[in-house]
Amino acid sequence: MTWTPPRTCARPASTKRCAHHASVAAALLAGAAILAGAAGAAADPLPVTEVAPGVYVHQGAHEGPTRENLGGYANIGFVVGRDAVAVIDSGGSAAQGRSLREAIRRVTSLPIAYVIITHGHPDHMLGTAAFEAERPKVLGHARLPAAVSARGPFFLDFLKGVLGEGFAGTKLVAPSETVAESLTLDLGERPLRLTAHPTAHTDNDLTVLDEATGTLWAGDLVFMERLPIVDGSLKGWLKVLETLRRVEAVRVVPGHGPPSAPWPAALDAQQRYLESLLSETRAIIAEGGKIEDAVEQVGRTASQDWLLFEDNHPRNIVTVFTELEWE
Repeated sequence: MTWTPPRTCARPASTKRCAHHASVAAALLAGAAILAGAAGAAADPLPVTEVAPGVYVHQGAHEGPTRENLGGYANIGFVVGRDAVAVIDSGGSAAQGRSLREAIRRVTSLPIAYVIITHGHPDHMLGTAAFEAERPKVLGHARLPAAVSARGPFFLDFLKGVLGEGFAGTKLVAPSETVAESLTLDLGERPLRLTAHPTAHTDNDLTVLDEATGTLWAGDLVFMERLPIVDGSLKGWLKVLETLRRVEAVRVVPGHGPPSAPWPAALDAQQRYLESLLSETRAIIAEGGKIEDAVEQVGRTASQDWLLFEDNHPRNIVTVFTELEWE
């Protein structure tokens, strides 16, 4: 907020006017202070787990956006190198981003050089504004800008209604650099290999491999415990999973689930679920079944294996049926 002070009164006859100006000035300054405090006040640090040396993860809850979780329910975190820090997914709002930034400052005073966004869903990217004062490079998939442009305004409108005052400072932040294939960053004896993938969970999925510890940050290409959501291409996702299995990693940080898990065994349950969607939906289509038949029948044996199954499974079937019916 920019405030221009009123002209100073010089004559005794202007005393009342000066008093009025002073009260207006005080009110404006107080309002500016409140806004500044809402957008930039020190936040409580997010709880994080060090899953490998220098690799810190905040585990998101298995729920949707709420005022209590500040719009954040994904696994997010950071990697600390000799010279700098990289944030990997910034959270679901500026408020959660500030809490992540505070968690970083409890660990290190090194500059935050990079904010890496694994894909354009709000729980992973809407905290980026909290890091603007650090002037980091913001990196994402080459298709991330288009995805954010198409759906970002809807995400903001929805989240504002959910978070109320907790929405303060949240905005879309465009990546300053994009990755079409691969890119290696160096945090100081700490290379991070970024890989852009074909359409899978979304059309803008990016993974980050911390080569020093063999930790793969998979974003939402890997779900554990909570039902995977198909927002891109089922067939594409299964192909990408085969590529990921060949990555020489020790552990994975999934987009949702535990802070880390052994690699590549962490893929198994998700792959079984996605393969069942493919085979069972194809069978119904081959028999002349309709989308309603698929929603009622496909994948139901997995209902006890995943949290939030009934919330997200029907939409998966609609997405998958639409993809497969004309193949």
